[in-house]
Amino acid sequence: MRVSLFATCVVDTMAPRAAWATARLLERLGHTVTVPDGQTCCGQMHVNSGYRRQAVRVVANHVRAFEESDVVVAPSGSCVASIRHQQAMVARGAGDEGLARAAEELAERTYELSQFLVDVLGVEDVGASYPHRVTYHPACHGARVLGLGDRQLRLLRAVRGLELVELPGADQCCGFGGTFALKNADTSAAMLSDKIASIVSTRAEVCTAGDASCLMHIGGGLSRLRAATGTVHLAEILAATEDTKEAAT
Repeated sequence: MRVSLFATCVVDTMAPRAAWATARLLERLGHTVTVPDGQTCCGQMHVNSGYRRQAVRVVANHVRAFEESDVVVAPSGSCVASIRHQQAMVARGAGDEGLARAAEELAERTYELSQFLVDVLGVEDVGASYPHRVTYHPACHGARVLGLGDRQLRLLRAVRGLELVELPGADQCCGFGGTFALKNADTSAAMLSDKIASIVSTRAEVCTAGDASCLMHIGGGLSRLRAATGTVHLAEILAATEDTKEAAT
């Protein structure tokens, strides 16, 4: 299958290894991966901050970048949630019905990584090996908007050598929430403090999640505490084999 990778702006800027890992994983599973030119942001940041009019051009660019793609995969539940639940709304609100329909068609063939693996390919054991003690944070948009359920956990449970440790209060938000962390810094910091305490209590070597934004927030908190736990994107774990060495950041 020919798969287009949507790297997302946060992954591209802050966690490019997650995009590389996604491509390596899909290619290992026998698929051709392309990275369409012109891709930038999905528009989520604009929409969530109240700038819907400004988001129209961002949505149009995204649709144009992937209009020839048969299947689009992103290592981000947050961005895929925006593509599926915001882009057509933004276009329709601006009176552009043609763009709205194109956005809806693109959304139907866009998947978060674990959705694509489990629902489309029917794969849970991707042949990964990651001999570390790992705890898992279910990022809010993937859990609440996309309804990922236990897809990511099922993939992790099939990884050879991985010891999966349950995270207390796993369903609680880490406090990032995009621009929420900037506009409500004190509240965000308090939420992060609770999340960090739960992670540290597991004595895991690694905290993983399907969203680089959450991991950036969590990783910053862990590093400031000089905690022994690092952060690694789900895609990096799934791409790891006995021949690779993926380290916690």
